[in-house]
Amino acid sequence: MAILIRNLRLTPFEEEAQLFEKAACKAGVPQDAFKNLRIVRCSLDARKKNDIHFLYTVRAELEGEAAVLKKAARDVEPAPVERAEPLVHGAQPLPHRPVVVGAGPCGMFAALLLAQEGYRPILLERGVCVEERAEDVERFFSGGTLQENSNVLFGEGGAGTFSDGKLTTRIKDPRCTTVLRTLVELGAPADAAYSSHPHIGTDVLRKVVANLRRRIESLGGEYRFSTALTSLGVNGGVLVSLGTNRGVLPAAACVLATGHSAEDVYAMLHAQGVELQGKPFAAGVRIEHPREMIDRAQFGKLAGNPRLGAAEYRLTSRHEDRGVYTFCMCPGGVVVASASSPTGVVTNGMSYSARNGQNSNSAVVVQVNPGDFGGDAMRALAFRREMEHRAFLAGGGDQTAPAQKVGDFLHSQPSTGFDGVCPTYRPGVLPCDLSKVLPEFITAGLRAALPAMGRQIAGFDMEDAVLTAVESRTSSCVRILRGASGECPAVAGLFPAGEGAGYAGGIVSSAVDGLRAAERIIAQYAPPR
Repeated sequence: MAILIRNLRLTPFEEEAQLFEKAACKAGVPQDAFKNLRIVRCSLDARKKNDIHFLYTVRAELEGEAAVLKKAARDVEPAPVERAEPLVHGAQPLPHRPVVVGAGPCGMFAALLLAQEGYRPILLERGVCVEERAEDVERFFSGGTLQENSNVLFGEGGAGTFSDGKLTTRIKDPRCTTVLRTLVELGAPADAAYSSHPHIGTDVLRKVVANLRRRIESLGGEYRFSTALTSLGVNGGVLVSLGTNRGVLPAAACVLATGHSAEDVYAMLHAQGVELQGKPFAAGVRIEHPREMIDRAQFGKLAGNPRLGAAEYRLTSRHEDRGVYTFCMCPGGVVVASASSPTGVVTNGMSYSARNGQNSNSAVVVQVNPGDFGGDAMRALAFRREMEHRAFLAGGGDQTAPAQKVGDFLHSQPSTGFDGVCPTYRPGVLPCDLSKVLPEFITAGLRAALPAMGRQIAGFDMEDAVLTAVESRTSSCVRILRGASGECPAVAGLFPAGEGAGYAGGIVSSAVDGLRAAERIIAQYAPPR
């Protein structure tokens, strides 16, 4: 029998071991009455700088649950039963092993579930394994040539691998628990399973990705790296094969999880009659502040407390009819070069697990609506590509990024250098006037929002903070339409999923959508012989 005990409060100076005593006190039982006690939720309440504390929910097993519940405080309640229902396999014969295209979170978790259920999936990835990919990325950051299929956006692990490794999601789906527990089993820190703002860090996430590959392979799955999807073989509206740069692969069921940056895949789908839509997204810049300043603004005199770590924030504002907000905040992180084209500059944020870098950064982005780019999918991609190319030209025609101090940006004057906050973007930045890079409505939105955000966090609009352009890959600007079965209406057997298909945003929600896609294949087909 098990109970949940909520609202257990710890200060930043108390250790989690003290939860046993606090849980027993609230439940009205001695500590040795618990057979097992597990943290299921932890959140940080920093709204009042003089009363910063953690709130925990724990799950405890004990005898005599009914008697305890009858006399216990209001924060004690029955724990829900934790039992996963087995999946029922379909009866339709599957003539070939299922194929997953893309080894990001969506593709990896789709492949994992298929492998666990005996379907021996084949996973195609245009890039290389995460170990080789990390070497390619570091060479590029150090001034080397961009590898178009092995970079921050393409390769094993997907775009999230070179980020903060955030596991926060707004979706309420029990599969989230499955994803988080699996990541912990594969090497993520234990608190990733229960923290309200879990993160792994790029250094740990790379190891988790490699461990996930090994698990899939041990269950009969097969990875094929440096293998890009180039065409669909369709007969009578039914998928029969996949064309790749390494030949044709027979396929009757395929999870399409190619991510939000595979423009060649979108173009191929459009040419083959798969229905795409342009969808809203957001674009803007990366902003950098000194980490210590953000920590003080959020934690006051407790800044630097090791239990609190580096401070996070999430800010929102509006300009006219558009939302402006911070996104993918990276405490103690760096701004990274995230281009997938040699003629475009793209920025993103990345943190290591320690989050102890000199600066903290986040995207500050403005909503982009379909009316801004003409509505359809191909125009959405062209709009995004044009922004990135302008950033490329403003940075000098290489992967140097254009950047500007906040004070200069707000006063409509170009920057000539950076004498306060030191930009962390590699290969480097070139001071400029970002209004010449960004669309007018994005410039106007940022100029209105930055002072407003400075009223939410003192110093957010400090003169020496650095803006680096362009942040354009916050989410997919394209949606691949799918029906109630999860398949493309025009191509039975093709299951678009994840962020690139326009149905997720972030590591966990993408992984969950991959699980859903795999479940649909399992429900329809029997495992291949």
